[in-house]
Amino acid sequence: MTVEFGIVMEPSSGYTARLAAEIEALGFDALLCPDTQCLSPEPYGQLSLAAARTSRLFLGTGVTNPVTRDSSVTAGALATLQQESNGRARCGIGRGDSSAAHIGRRNATTAELRTYVEQVRGYLRGEPVMRGETESRMRWLQPGELPTVPLDLACTGPATIRMAADVADRITFAVGSAPERIEWALATLHARLKETGRDRATLRVGAYVNLVCDPDEKRAINLGRMISGMVAHFAGMKDSPVEHLPPQLKDLAVKMKSGYDMARHAQNEGGHLQMVDDQFVDWFSICGPPAKCFDRLQALIGLGLDHVNLLGGSPVASPHGARQEAMIGQTRLFAEQVMPRLR
Repeated sequence: MTVEFGIVMEPSSGYTARLAAEIEALGFDALLCPDTQCLSPEPYGQLSLAAARTSRLFLGTGVTNPVTRDSSVTAGALATLQQESNGRARCGIGRGDSSAAHIGRRNATTAELRTYVEQVRGYLRGEPVMRGETESRMRWLQPGELPTVPLDLACTGPATIRMAADVADRITFAVGSAPERIEWALATLHARLKETGRDRATLRVGAYVNLVCDPDEKRAINLGRMISGMVAHFAGMKDSPVEHLPPQLKDLAVKMKSGYDMARHAQNEGGHLQMVDDQFVDWFSICGPPAKCFDRLQALIGLGLDHVNLLGGSPVASPHGARQEAMIGQTRLFAEQVMPRLR
C-alpha cells in the first residue's frame, strides 16, 4: 500500500479553504484540523469550505474529543462534512487536552473515549444509540445511507493503544518521532491484536510525526521546539503512566506534569520550552535538511506505518492565519524534495 501523507493545520477563517487547495496541489493526501475552541476557529465549517476548493484531499479533525462536543453533535458535523466532501471526511479523536483544559475540564478517560467512539459510529450508521434510557438516532440519516467515515484514534499511552486496537478504523500514534517510540507503540498494538485475534490488515496504522524540513538544521530545530514540547507534554499529562517511557522522555514528561504552560499551548513562547533542549528536539523530532528528513522518516515508515501526519513548525508566530500560511510555506521543501521519494 502507498504511504499516505497528511498535514495538521489549525483552521483559520479566511485561510483554510485557500490553504487546503495549496496543500492538495503540494501532493498531500489529507488535511486535519484540531478541534480546540479557545485556540483556533471552529473546524467543521472551515473543512466544508475546504471541501469546495479541493477534489481529492481527505478532510477531518486532528483531533476532536469527548469533552467539548456531545457524540451526536460530532456525528452530525461529520455526516454533514461527509456529504459536502463526497465521501472524503475523516474523524480523528483523542481524549482531549487544550480543548478541555481551557474550559477548566479534565480530559476523558480511556473508557469514556471508547464509549464516545462507539456512539459516534452508531449515529453515523443511522442506528439507534442508547443515551441512558433514551433511544437516540440521526433522524435525517437512513441506516447505511452515509459512506463510512473512518474513526481514527490518536494514541499516546498503552491503555489507549490497546483500546484503539479493539474499536478504531485507524490508529495514529502521538508518541514523537524517535524510532524507539514508534517501535514501542507498534509492539503494544501488535500484542493487543494477538490477544484479540483482530487482523492487522483491517486497521490503518500511522503516526503524528514532528517534522521541520529546512536547509539550516539549527533553524529547523528551533522551529521544531514548540511541537516537540507539546507532544512530550502528551506523555506527561496528569495521571498518565510514565514507567514505560525511555529515559530521555521520562524525565521531561514528569516535569511537564506540573511545568507545562497550558496558557501558551501550541505557541512559541511557552515557559516550558526552556526544558526542551536541542538534543531532545533532535531525538524526539525530525528537524533538518531534506536528506536528513528523508533518511529519518524512511526508517520510521519502514517499521510498519501506513500513514504519516505532519506536525510542522511556523516561522511566523502571529496573527493566527498568517501563522498557518507560513507553516504551509515552510512545508513546501518537504513536499517537493522528500515526500515524492517516500511514495
